[in-house]
Amino acid sequence: MFDKLRDLKKLKDLDSMLGKEMIERERDGIKIVINGKSEIVSISLNPELDIKKQGESLKNCINDASRDAKMLMAKKAAEITGFGF
Repeated sequence: MFDKLRDLKKLKDLDSMLGKEMIERERDGIKIVINGKSEIVSISLNPELDIKKQGESLKNCINDASRDAKMLMAKKAAEITGFGF
């Protein structure tokens, strides 16, 4: 029973830690900030880009940041659980 409580505490600690980690990515003057839980914190657009280029750059920027957040999540989970990564 205590092992399950300890595991639950580890998961809560991981969630809290990931919420505080910030990942910033920029592409073509568009900047996105997400936390380690892949939640978008802020988006800054580039008004000089046409709408098509802006949409494509935003999509790519979000995908890059999301990919990095997943890697961060896996590394932090490995640290907390003791599994190697």
